Amino acid sequence: MTACPCGGAEYRSCCGPLVDDGVPARTAEALMRSRYTAFVLDRPDHLWRTWHPRTRPGEVASGGLEWTGLTVVEVVGGDEDDDDGVVEFEARYIDGDGPGTLYERSLFQRRGGRWVYTEGSDPRER
Repeated sequence: MTACPCGGAEYRSCCGPLVDDGVPARTAEALMRSRYTAFVLDRPDHLWRTWHPRTRPGEVASGGLEWTGLTVVEVVGGDEDDDDGVVEFEARYIDGDGPGTLYERSLFQRRGGRWVYTEGSDPRER
C-alpha cells in the first residue's frame, strides 16, 4: 500500500484515479490535493488538464522542488453542488536553499462539469 502524497488515504483510492486516469474531482479540495500530488510525482499532464485555459501558462512544469508535505488551512465552498470554491493551503518543500513553504489561496471554478484551477495568491499578502 502506497500512501497518497496529499496526506489522504492510499494513493490508488485517493488522488490516483484523478492523476492517472483523469477521473474528475468531486470537490475543489479534491482537485487541489490531486494537483499537489501531481507536483510531487512530476505529472505536468494532470496540472495542464486541470488548469483553466484562460489562466493556464503556455507551458506547465512540475519539477524542480522536493515536496515534503501538505496542510489544508481553509476550504470555502467547492462542494459537489457549487460552481466555485477556495482552498487555502501550505505546501512544504526542499530546494537548493533548504526547506521552504508555499502558502496559497487557490481559486477553483466548475467548467463543463469539471473542477479547474483558475489562480492563486499568497494569503499573507492580503
